[in-house]
Amino acid sequence: MEWLNYHHLYYFWTVIREGGITAAGKRLNLVPSTISSQISCLEGALDVKLFKRVGRNIEPTEMGQLVFQYADEIFSLGKELMETVRGHPKTGRIPLRVGVVDALPKMVVRDLLDPVFKLPEQIRLVCHENKKEALLAELALHEVDIVLSDSPMGSGLSVKAYNHTLGECGVTFFAVDALSAPLLQGFPYSLEGSPVLLPLQATTLREELDIWLESLGITPAIVGEFDDAALLKAFGQRGDGIFMAPTVIEDEIRRQYQVSVVGRTREVRYRFYAISIEKILSHPAVVAISTAARHSLFA
Repeated sequence: MEWLNYHHLYYFWTVIREGGITAAGKRLNLVPSTISSQISCLEGALDVKLFKRVGRNIEPTEMGQLVFQYADEIFSLGKELMETVRGHPKTGRIPLRVGVVDALPKMVVRDLLDPVFKLPEQIRLVCHENKKEALLAELALHEVDIVLSDSPMGSGLSVKAYNHTLGECGVTFFAVDALSAPLLQGFPYSLEGSPVLLPLQATTLREELDIWLESLGITPAIVGEFDDAALLKAFGQRGDGIFMAPTVIEDEIRRQYQVSVVGRTREVRYRFYAISIEKILSHPAVVAISTAARHSLFA
């Protein structure tokens, strides 16, 4: 049986992750010549070229990219093994590290993650909120298990991951009674000139909303734009403008923020995805999240 030298593989993997031999040397506290010789040994053992020179830099060959993908999975499993073995005797809980795109409504995120606490297995939930691009980078480094997002991962990224559709729903418009009462008749055209609070233009929801309003010839008065959905609702609760939320949490929004429904539309959609490095979900908590979302929350 042929044995793979995992030290050599680890040096190769680190070079690609760090972006070069010099950077990898600083990370590993090794001189560049040592790393180069170790990679040469790996190339000899595999009988392939793993790097090619491009100008003054090196880049992985096509075979090098393939070897890196395998190495990524190998060291991910090794890290997972160590975390499981070390963590199990201390807490007895399986860790679930979730990256949450900051544009997602927090009430929906809570409902999506609720099945985690109803499993027979004991789960330790760790949530981390950030921009989508930053979370996908963490996913590629196996620092999170899944990313919850309002849009799928695009094909132009170098991250090897898969989109899992959780569900979608329409949009409900809310406002305090003083604002909502005159708008009930003639919705959505009653939004013309009315004060609204919107997510930033960079979001998927905002793009859909702008297209929908333009198609109807409606121009509301935009009094505020926010990248934090909770802050947006806080302004809406104070009566500064009309705001939106997913229809699936309509009742909760009315109760928590003491607002009324102005109207609803299914032409603009909130969409929810779980992005993972697994093509077929295997983590028991992630499977539970996906199943409950598709068969209960968004059914």
